[in-house]
Amino acid sequence: MIALALAAVGAAFASGAVPRLRARSTVRKETDELVIPTVSVIHPERAAPEQEIVLPGNVVAYGDTPIFARSNGYVQQWHVDIGARVKQGQLLALIATPEVDQQVQQARGTLAAGQANLRLAQETAQRFTELRATRAVSQQDVDTAVGALKSNQSTVRAEEATLRQLEQLQAFQRVRAPFAGIITVRNIDVGDLINAGASTTPGTELFHIVQSDKLRVYVNVPEPSSQATRAGLAAELTFAILPTRQFTGTLVRTANAIEPSTRTLRIEIMVDNPTGILFAGAYAQVRLKVPIGRDIFLIPVAALMFRREGLHVATVSNGQIVMKPVTAGHDLGDRIEIVHGLAADDAVVMNPPDSIATGEKVRIAPTVRPPY
Repeated sequence: MIALALAAVGAAFASGAVPRLRARSTVRKETDELVIPTVSVIHPERAAPEQEIVLPGNVVAYGDTPIFARSNGYVQQWHVDIGARVKQGQLLALIATPEVDQQVQQARGTLAAGQANLRLAQETAQRFTELRATRAVSQQDVDTAVGALKSNQSTVRAEEATLRQLEQLQAFQRVRAPFAGIITVRNIDVGDLINAGASTTPGTELFHIVQSDKLRVYVNVPEPSSQATRAGLAAELTFAILPTRQFTGTLVRTANAIEPSTRTLRIEIMVDNPTGILFAGAYAQVRLKVPIGRDIFLIPVAALMFRREGLHVATVSNGQIVMKPVTAGHDLGDRIEIVHGLAADDAVVMNPPDSIATGEKVRIAPTVRPPY
């Protein structure tokens, strides 16, 4: 009877205690699981291999030069006005230079006299040399005649050079186009006094000519994009005067140096303009697709963490948090470029709490599409 009573008591205890022990173990397990936070993760999106940048550009003619007179005088005729298309070497104006004309005549007369003296000196030197063989004249007389000949030869050469210089000035009476282009400025009229030169006398520029069949477009590229901006890149250009049309140019050269005041790289883009539809001096909007040259990833701004040590993101590896320092690129609003510190297979925690730290255990919530 005692044994039966003990068995009944044991069975009753077991039937009450075992469920309580199991329930306690379940609660402990659930509590431990609830302690581990659940996080949402995304994988970084790889950015495009090319980055498009839009920059303003200044349009300059391929050739652009003022035309000045090289001879003093008065405007006798002018043959072209603004907007005229001229060919290389075409006559633009004629300058009357009476003073130069008289100087040329004087130089020709001086040269003729010098040449006559030279011929006389040649005959004298030859005659004295022949007479020296018969001892009719002294060696001193021969040396004097030869010296006079050499002096006259030098004089004639100097006079010839003077005449050529004056004839060259006389040739500048005809003002011609240095290259084919368009006349954009005419500052002269018939009878105007012309002073040779360009730097001392105001208003001495006769014409201004531009060569616009090709245009140079100068653009200042920000320093972060300067390393990948190389000759040969294609550029798309739009102009305010033709907003519905798009033109193509080629990057032909760069300054290969950063401008300290603006921290930009100056580049030159060449644009063909055979019909002259585009004007020098215009404003252009330039689109360049610059190759990135390295892996750049995009993540939501909400994944960034600002720590004392710099920017970080929290990633999950083997159920634990790994904090990674990153370097940010361009801010795209809801997304930001990460140029260093991430890999394509990283699981980046979205909206991480400030207290999160490396080594903390986490659970990953079911995958959701990134909010972009």
